[in-house]
Amino acid sequence: MRNSRLVVVGASLAGLRAIEAARRSGYDGPITLIGNEPHLPYDRPPLSKAFLDADEDENGAPVVPTFRDEATLRDEMNVDLRLGAPATALAPAGQVVLLDGDAVPYTQLIIATGGDARNLPGGESLEGVHVLRTLDDALAVRKALDAGARTVVIGAGFIGSEVASAARKRGLECTVLEALPVPLVRSVGPETGKVAAELHRKYGTDLRCGIGVKALEGSTRVEKVVLDDGTVIEADLVVVGIGVRPSTGWLESSGIALHERDGGILCDEFLRTSLPGVYAAGDVAHFPNPLFDGEMMRVEQWTNAAEQGALAAKNALFPDEAKPSQAVPYFWSDWYESRIQFVGIPHSEEVRVVSEELGEEKFLALYRRGDRLGGVLTIDRQNQIMKYKRMIAQRASWSEALEFAGITG
Repeated sequence: MRNSRLVVVGASLAGLRAIEAARRSGYDGPITLIGNEPHLPYDRPPLSKAFLDADEDENGAPVVPTFRDEATLRDEMNVDLRLGAPATALAPAGQVVLLDGDAVPYTQLIIATGGDARNLPGGESLEGVHVLRTLDDALAVRKALDAGARTVVIGAGFIGSEVASAARKRGLECTVLEALPVPLVRSVGPETGKVAAELHRKYGTDLRCGIGVKALEGSTRVEKVVLDDGTVIEADLVVVGIGVRPSTGWLESSGIALHERDGGILCDEFLRTSLPGVYAAGDVAHFPNPLFDGEMMRVEQWTNAAEQGALAAKNALFPDEAKPSQAVPYFWSDWYESRIQFVGIPHSEEVRVVSEELGEEKFLALYRRGDRLGGVLTIDRQNQIMKYKRMIAQRASWSEALEFAGITG
């Protein structure tokens, strides 16, 4: 690794795990971490979970979920931190990442820039309208909730539903608007998305599915949400949770291969991009997963970001020992007093609901792909989900999954 220089663009989970893996693997060369936010790498899931909770620490403020302090990164891990300095372009011919007024050379490059939250037209110009992707976003949303804001959430996915949970915990009125027939269709499928709807309604959230938003109205601050059917909902806080797009605008002139649909980076199973020495990891990367017959996927999940960040670094630094990315996708989401967990992928030929009642029996559904277990959805079965994750990783058969779930015949 003589004369090697590792550069990581993206100062979040995947980028941090890449740095940690490089050092653990024995790499002692220079590492530069480039991040567009001024903050040290921090954990994003708590921003919409514990960080929005009505509870506070002993100092009366939410705790920022930072992974490592600056001294550890700079002094112990010998990382050159370039925070608050977003990458503006990639010049592969000269092997440099361009920043405003600077150029950072690399021999190995890990792109872990994640995604940018989508907003609604006009949302950026109105106070009180927020996405929830960064620490600053979370601070603004929490401040509004603490002030008792009438809350409207657009999108009944993970982020939006966790915001709704935080609002209801404070006793606030909250309306959740979802364009699709049930929540989480893309994440868990239409058959089981109805259980997510039941959770919202059980805790008094006004969930409206199959409805679109026509406009956000207000002078300087949002005052109303106008629906496609003409209905008007008054609001002090609007949180837009309609998904993210890969943060790859800075790569458009680089020649790197991007996905035609969303602009994510096209990778092989080893997370290599179309450019020599350049790898991608986390929310930004499309890759063929050998565990699911090479199906191309882009996974917006915490565990995937952590695992791919580490793998991309090791594969980039030690290409002769490269291993494919074939982890089992896994996500969790805290709604009200329940934890929703899913492992695998929702695309399936059959969904078997083992227990559909919320409460003592707790929810469990199995997803079949051919003759294999392809996915599992649980609610409040934390002691089981990792066992199913191992079964999917071991390519367990459908009959084995049914037997483990207690289904015979």
